[in-house]
Amino acid sequence: MLLSCFLTIQEIYYLARRADKKSWQQLPRDRYPKPLIFHDGRLAVRPTPMATLALFMWVPFGFVLALIRAVAALSLPHSLSLPALALTGLKIEISKPRLSFPALPRSKENESRKGLLYVCNHRTLLDPLSLSFALKKIFTAVTYSLSRLSEILSPIRTVRLTRDREQDAEMMERLLNEGDLVVCPEGTTCREPYLLRFSPLFAEMSDEIVPVALDTRVSMFYGTTAGGLKCLDPLFFLMNPRPGYTIQLLDVVSGLTACDQDGDDKSRFDIANYVQSEIGKALSFECTKLTRRDKYLILAGNEGITSNQL
Repeated sequence: MLLSCFLTIQEIYYLARRADKKSWQQLPRDRYPKPLIFHDGRLAVRPTPMATLALFMWVPFGFVLALIRAVAALSLPHSLSLPALALTGLKIEISKPRLSFPALPRSKENESRKGLLYVCNHRTLLDPLSLSFALKKIFTAVTYSLSRLSEILSPIRTVRLTRDREQDAEMMERLLNEGDLVVCPEGTTCREPYLLRFSPLFAEMSDEIVPVALDTRVSMFYGTTAGGLKCLDPLFFLMNPRPGYTIQLLDVVSGLTACDQDGDDKSRFDIANYVQSEIGKALSFECTKLTRRDKYLILAGNEGITSNQL
């Protein structure tokens, strides 16, 4: 005899009463069930009624203000652009180590000397540009992926990495022989107080590595996205009422070649991890082993390889 068993699935609904909602409070970060490292979306504010009203009222003014800031940054020299940006509410703060950089200025006597290699954590696409403004100098930035429009509008030279180790090493070597270079070895931005794993290629490129700890301040819009148009990232960052950058130049770290000459048995991974830890200490950020690939697989469902979108 064939017996048939039927399972009845009961759906249970839980309704929150108004009295329950009044007792709700925002959960502190240290009480999150899991660390919040990756998230997407443009809004940096909670969508409460008053915050939403203020947001819609600000957008027209913020768009015009962002255009004014962009024009000032792109058209004025550094000596004038920084005061102009400060008048619009954008503030860039920089602190330098007590010890001066060991690199000598390039001159006829030391033309063969390499430029400095600045290694930054990655907060927005404007990281190299903000560093250029803060130091009042022009250098080249290597990027993992950047929209064609951002490349055209960038006031500093940008060069794409191919993700081929040998080709990228040869290209960075050539760029360092031409002058100073800035790289973000995380390969992608991270909004939260965490550092992604640093790619170790930079440790082989220069004997003088300058770690740079960057942090941003936003109140309405995030200047990063994983699934949206990346060419709009700088615009959204500049649309904040009082955006800010904090830049800390840390003590110079010796590269792989210099460590070998000094008899210090360190690998390129050791140097990359050390630079990551020093930047993490300066910012009070937690270091992770997560990568660019992990971020894009979680947020966008791809490995972060994008086309030259406008």
